[in-house]
Amino acid sequence: MSDRGALFLFSLFMVVASLGVVVWLLATGQAGTVDGLFMVLTALLTAAVFALYLRFVIGRALEAQAKPAAPAAKPAAAKPEPKAAPAPVGRS
Repeated sequence: MSDRGALFLFSLFMVVASLGVVVWLLATGQAGTVDGLFMVLTALLTAAVFALYLRFVIGRALEAQAKPAAPAAKPAAAKPEPKAAPAPVGRS
């Protein structure tokens, strides 16, 4: 598996896990406390960060897929450049 694939799956897991934590905190009533509220906000922020990364990765993949493969440009015949004559050294 490529690095991008592993990061994609890890990010997807983090989004789902963070949203699961929020649902769990709401279902158990712990979100009503000050600590629970900050845990909800932290979990939502974590989910948002990884979701933005997923959006970026999917956007780049779609952009790369939409571009047709450009044919390889033929390299121009390399013309050797004339070498410059060395500068004369003055004697002092």
